Amino acid sequence: MNDRLCLLAVHAHPDDEASKGAGSVARYAAEGIHTVLVCCTGGEAGDILNPALDTPEVRADIGAVRQRELDAAAAIIGYDEVIMLGYRDSGMPDSEANHDPRCFARAPLEEAVARLVAILRRTRPQVVVTYGDDQEGYPHPDHLRVHEVTLAAMEATADAAAHPDSGDPWAVRKLYYSAWSRARVQAMHDKFLELGLESPFDEGWFSRPSHDHRITTQVDVAEFADVRPRALKAHATQVDPTSKFWFGLPPEVARTVHPYDDYILARSDVPTEFPEDDLFAGLRAPVGR
Repeated sequence: MNDRLCLLAVHAHPDDEASKGAGSVARYAAEGIHTVLVCCTGGEAGDILNPALDTPEVRADIGAVRQRELDAAAAIIGYDEVIMLGYRDSGMPDSEANHDPRCFARAPLEEAVARLVAILRRTRPQVVVTYGDDQEGYPHPDHLRVHEVTLAAMEATADAAAHPDSGDPWAVRKLYYSAWSRARVQAMHDKFLELGLESPFDEGWFSRPSHDHRITTQVDVAEFADVRPRALKAHATQVDPTSKFWFGLPPEVARTVHPYDDYILARSDVPTEFPEDDLFAGLRAPVGR
């Protein structure tokens, strides 16, 4: 086992790293754990949700703009490395972007897997975080592809016969799916109503499938609760600073509502007890001790 603990997160677009698990990464970075972000696309097809930045100049240079925003957000969160997998945003099904042969969803699977295998073998993470196997609530083509590519790459990374020119094989010890829990949505909705504020969570949110019964792990991020909103605001073109969804609760209240990041432990080769409160549970001491 490598003595250096490493967490690697695979995300689809710039801004996903801010909305999913930012507090956890900030916490582990503060502990001295090496943190790596793999961003599979440049986010070129993402909407410009901040009206102040919806200009011809921004649209003409959207790829570079999104890269700068990603770099700023990753620095706020505390990622040690930001690695672009090198694909274009696939957009939503049947969109123009979704028919672009350069997009992630249309990339040859083996090519995308090989790129991620090289990254995994170089960075050698014990823990990988990716998107789940059930994405019925938001079936974005790139999110579905992230799941598919990550799982295939993990298998290939550990196989000495696969991609022999990409470095020595490496076995990831634990795989997690990030989760946006119903409990979080309910707690936020209730707090809006308690304060007499209009909730952004309509009935559509509560009709989405709940994965709460599958959640195995909650990471306490209370001390890092301000990281996510700060990182989100760094994505100035994609995040409306007046969004009730992200910023509707007063900051001093928001940081107390469900101060956890939720995860589903999908695979592990180390003993652990549920519920977990640490993605590195079972990995903190050297093997054999």
